Amino acid sequence: MKRTRLLTHLWEFQNDYGYISNSAIKELSQKLRVSKIEIEGVISFYHFFHRQPTGKYIIYLNNSIISEFKGFEQVKAAFEKETACTFGEYNKNPLFTLFKTSCIGLSDQEPAALINFHPFTDLTPKRVQKIIKQLKSGIPVEEIKSKYESKIRYTPAPDKTVIYRDYEIGKSLKNLKSAERILDLITKSKLTGRGGAFFSTAKKWQYCKETKSEKKIVICNADEGEPGTFKDKSLINHYPGLLLEGMIIAAHVTGAKTGFIYLRAEYKYLVNKLKNTIDEFNNKGLLGTNILGIKNFDFSIQIQLGAGSYVCGEEKALIESLEGNRGIPRLQKYFPTVNGYLGYSTIVNNVETFIKAARTLELGIKYISKIGTENSKGTKILSISGDVAKPGIYEIEWGITVRELLKLCEALSPNYIQISGPSGECINKSEFDRRICDEDLICGGSIMVFNKSRSILQIQENFMKFFKMESCGICTPCRAGNQILHEKIKKLKRGLGSQQDLDEIKEWSKIIKLSSRCGLGKTSSNSITMSIDKFKDYYNLLISPTLENQNVEFDMEAAIFDYDYLIKETQN
Repeated sequence: MKRTRLLTHLWEFQNDYGYISNSAIKELSQKLRVSKIEIEGVISFYHFFHRQPTGKYIIYLNNSIISEFKGFEQVKAAFEKETACTFGEYNKNPLFTLFKTSCIGLSDQEPAALINFHPFTDLTPKRVQKIIKQLKSGIPVEEIKSKYESKIRYTPAPDKTVIYRDYEIGKSLKNLKSAERILDLITKSKLTGRGGAFFSTAKKWQYCKETKSEKKIVICNADEGEPGTFKDKSLINHYPGLLLEGMIIAAHVTGAKTGFIYLRAEYKYLVNKLKNTIDEFNNKGLLGTNILGIKNFDFSIQIQLGAGSYVCGEEKALIESLEGNRGIPRLQKYFPTVNGYLGYSTIVNNVETFIKAARTLELGIKYISKIGTENSKGTKILSISGDVAKPGIYEIEWGITVRELLKLCEALSPNYIQISGPSGECINKSEFDRRICDEDLICGGSIMVFNKSRSILQIQENFMKFFKMESCGICTPCRAGNQILHEKIKKLKRGLGSQQDLDEIKEWSKIIKLSSRCGLGKTSSNSITMSIDKFKDYYNLLISPTLENQNVEFDMEAAIFDYDYLIKETQN
């Protein structure tokens, strides 16, 4: 047995018994030759591993901001009433255990929950009552689960659609060229990482190709954890084959023999679809040895299920997790293309990037180049949710304005728009004519729309609670700084805030950004600081003029070292 299989083995115990016992840890420790303390450390890092017995049905209710505004509290109360359980508590109930969790990729169908990792959407107290009654009567959860498809609300005209079009297995691979020609094609298409970093895909692949690493590894980052994002779930559901073709093309360019799909645990219900597609590709000679009859073109793909950690969406943290460790981001000494999985040269791209690469080979550079803007070619997949009449998936041509997009999704009195999730950028009504593209307003995939009735402070508190709990804790500025920002928001919420508090939020933001190891800390304060500048009138109403010179000192030591509080919050 290998350490790299640790998460898989932990899932086996979790699935069989509902929790991971001391005897299970001892067994794994002996087989893997890893200390029990190390294994316990890995278990404690991930949200979905449990050390105490759970009920037959484990229910995870999403507590994202979209869910809050759509009726989270009422649905939460209904679950507690119908199950006679309390959220976050382990008890002797043989049927149910309840937990709150962050975004589960169903923002367009909130409130939503996972029951034994099967999706249940558009929940109401009445629907909860019916679900629990059915489970108590012995009806299998698989028979009453919701459909998890997000509605495809918009695609461009047929001559400008890139992703959501007919798919024929192996079609992009028919245009497989030399590594140099493929890199030239990807370069001309100006394809960049669609997960949010927007680094040149061609450069990343070329760096990997040119290294002298003994092995090359291709990883698909399917750990789509940014609240409000559900585009990759839709792409996997509709085009699993196209995803594999993109990975195969990357393997051909780099010389990789091994590939992984790191799938977030919240999408566990998509595992069989991916496995079946991989089997189909093996049977058709599109995976395995001598692919397409090309001598020594060998490539295989494995699926690794994550276990609930937002920070694992960062590529270096993902690699650590894939190796069987806590998903803590590595120090940026080397890029993964130099020293990645098990020390080998590794490329990590997300689902949409691989699919776009496959479509680029299939459709050709002339087709791609006529769509979009000078710097952003082709189309982008967006997940739109919130106060809109038509939430769902939108394939838009780069260069569309925010106003045009709001019209398409039939936004209802839009006031505050969050671009690219909580770590992205917020905009106000004066910015609705900005264009979504590299030249102006870049977007990783999530757009959350909030109308005038929504509390901006409630939005910020939800975001900051998310970042506080998802921090891996390795960087003191991130671990303590996000706690401090959360306390500042709560102070404003109580009507005790002053201008000094707003100024200190910005100062703490600078500290967190400059001294955090990974993207979580560097971007966690984006929304709160931007909202202070862009919604000044709103924040001015929150400031108490009598407290301008009476700011209460914050207990820094308590913020940094209150581990018991943080652990309790994580469990809840």
